[in-house]
Amino acid sequence: MTNKHHIIDRFISYVTIDTQSDPESNSTPSTEKQWELANKLVDELKEMGMQEVSIDENAYVMATLPATVAHKVPVIGFVSHFDTSPDFTGTNVKPQIVENYDGKDIVLNEEKNIILSPDYFEDLLLYKGKTLITTDGTTLLGADDKAGITEIMTAMQYLIDNPDIPHGKIRICFTPDEEIGRGAHKFDVEKFGAEWAYTMDGSQIGELEYENFNAAQAVVTVKGKSVHPGYAKDKMVNSIYIAQDFINSLPRLETPEHTEGRQGFFHLNNIKGNVEETKLEYIIRDHDKEHFEARKEMMKNLTSDICEQYETDCISVEIKDQYFNMKEKIEPVMHIVDLAEEAMKEVDVKPIVRPIRGGTDGAQLSYMGLPCPNIFAGGHNFHGKYEYVPVENMQKATEVIVKIAELTAKKYES
Repeated sequence: MTNKHHIIDRFISYVTIDTQSDPESNSTPSTEKQWELANKLVDELKEMGMQEVSIDENAYVMATLPATVAHKVPVIGFVSHFDTSPDFTGTNVKPQIVENYDGKDIVLNEEKNIILSPDYFEDLLLYKGKTLITTDGTTLLGADDKAGITEIMTAMQYLIDNPDIPHGKIRICFTPDEEIGRGAHKFDVEKFGAEWAYTMDGSQIGELEYENFNAAQAVVTVKGKSVHPGYAKDKMVNSIYIAQDFINSLPRLETPEHTEGRQGFFHLNNIKGNVEETKLEYIIRDHDKEHFEARKEMMKNLTSDICEQYETDCISVEIKDQYFNMKEKIEPVMHIVDLAEEAMKEVDVKPIVRPIRGGTDGAQLSYMGLPCPNIFAGGHNFHGKYEYVPVENMQKATEVIVKIAELTAKKYES
């Protein structure tokens, strides 16, 4: 249906533009370089014939594909983000194309001996005979989420080129700063005007997700007393040791490396300290709302217990909620998930319905009044040098978008 070479060319034209976001920045977008791809997308949308193409002062790109049917159909939307993760460099991306993958090791970078191996990344074996796009071992690829953008753009072009396919009005949006948790912060849901939407931002082919973590950030501050170590007896209070007590008091097996599925965790992702003061930065994650609240309470109780033990206010915790499980907002409108599942089956994709062990713009959008499940974009090993995407996955995701549009129109014929 969709031309493989057109998808490859489009995808490569996007990933070779550096769009890393920056969590330390307070601007939107968080980096100036995101504007380059945002403006390119605006030009391409106008050129292909999309209507109501707009870009606002925060680089949110929106456009409309008018309906091809006369009967009333709900307006649906598709959303992707153009920033890439700050976790690994996205500067000077040099994609490599592996035709007819043979199931063996792929040498990403001979000089640095960087190898993408199915011995470690078993999912590779799903794609024997397929065309893979990989990194050169020195950057991330950016399939998260430029694969999603490629798929939405290709699907819109296909629908424009095939006006006989019935569909209602379709809205699309490309956002900045998703990777730093701000992708939906300045999303104008009212302007978007869709009844529901889908983020094209999942991984493996077939993924369909309407559950995600409840998420919070916790900053634990430990205060000590610095005294010359030669004269410190009964005077020094070493904040690092107290911080160690705190770390060791949380359940050791409830961490990312020991959990899966719907299991939640505490994740210590940064420590900075000395005798006088130590700061611990945690993220708290759980699909279950009650368990999520219990995790936050556990942290608060632990700080109280340690203060009691040391007979001083030596430790405090500040907890901020980040986002919530979209399941609560999607379950009342489960027909939108059923529709995506049916579309996948019609284009010979086996749906894999499972919870996201992370967040998505769709979670925040769902709480802003735009129910928004997440559909696969097709890439693997996001945010690092081993990232890759099978071209056939992007083709299938494009077909799913087209089929969702068609099925929505048909279901509202009567």
